[in-house]
Amino acid sequence: MKPPLNEIVKLAKDKHIENKKYFDKLKNKPPKNLDYVMQDLHDAEFKKTDCLSCANCCKTTGPLFTSADIERISKHLRQKPQQFIAQYLRIDEDKDYVLQSVPCTFLDNDNTCFIYDVRPKACREFPHTDRKKFQQITNLTLQNVAICPAAYNIVEEMKKRLPL
Repeated sequence: MKPPLNEIVKLAKDKHIENKKYFDKLKNKPPKNLDYVMQDLHDAEFKKTDCLSCANCCKTTGPLFTSADIERISKHLRQKPQQFIAQYLRIDEDKDYVLQSVPCTFLDNDNTCFIYDVRPKACREFPHTDRKKFQQITNLTLQNVAICPAAYNIVEEMKKRLPL
């Protein structure tokens, strides 16, 4: 895994100002082919990235749970939605449902997910580097490069492929 997980926070911190300036320019004038380039970069990175060897996202952050997520997961666990909420979730400062604690309750010792087939939308889409209108989530991406080596690599490659 490159960069190594134990260096990702420092590398992201070192690149933060550079990345912020890049993303500010990107927001002001996104290239017409941005979504296509991001999809290519995302696909190429995840062909060589094994998320199970890392799982840093599951160990250090918690996803947002939508109403649909809560319904789907509680049904899978054979619980009423209110039971699921009481057992696993809390409401954060943005009034969103999030996990009561991290690492994720559903993360197993081998970095697999107990609820993988019904996992929250935020988990399915992480690190969001293939999202349409990517320029709208640059603040989230700035956070994710400090968590996810794949996101870090995608942003570094993006700056080479789309110089602004």
